Amino acid sequence: MEALLDWLAGQSPAAIYTVVGLLAAVENVFPPIPADVGIALGAFLAARGVVNVWAIYGITVVANVLAALAVFEAAKHYGKRFLQSRLGRRLVSEKSQARIEKLYRRYHLWGIFVSRLLPVYRNIVPPFAAASGLPASKAMPPVIVATALYYGVLTAVAWHLGANWDTVKHVVGRIGIGLAVAAGAVTALLAWLWWRHRHAPENGDA
Repeated sequence: MEALLDWLAGQSPAAIYTVVGLLAAVENVFPPIPADVGIALGAFLAARGVVNVWAIYGITVVANVLAALAVFEAAKHYGKRFLQSRLGRRLVSEKSQARIEKLYRRYHLWGIFVSRLLPVYRNIVPPFAAASGLPASKAMPPVIVATALYYGVLTAVAWHLGANWDTVKHVVGRIGIGLAVAAGAVTALLAWLWWRHRHAPENGDA
């Protein structure tokens, strides 16, 4: 990471903006890409006067949202076809698909908003919403708000702590750990709800 910081600090502002934007966009396709670290690096360099902090923030949000929209549109065209395939029906039954679509229609605002704040879920929930038939006009607003909020907090934290990169890494890492714990709790809750649904007696059973 220090090598990346040293390399990035030696680049032109245009190159720094490009790298940060690419990290923010590719995260939607390849989650291990550290977009959080990218914007922290950008904000840290902004605090040192290398680049503009508002430009770093704006580029990150726009790149991330546009990439999320591209993934959403791809999922809308190909996801439904996959869910209707033999493998798709084995992974998610038609009954479960219908229930998920109903939940998306009812709770899509909060569901997608929260998912964009959590590791793993931020990359899964919006595409699945597209595959479930939710239009972009309903799915993207919570994506935009959550993305702007999340990266706004990261940018502010990294910029205000910009005098010390070790402190920035520590704080950003703690934020990541906290969100990972929250994602684990959500996973445990969903697993319990899935188990309860699978073992619930059918209507009319004694």
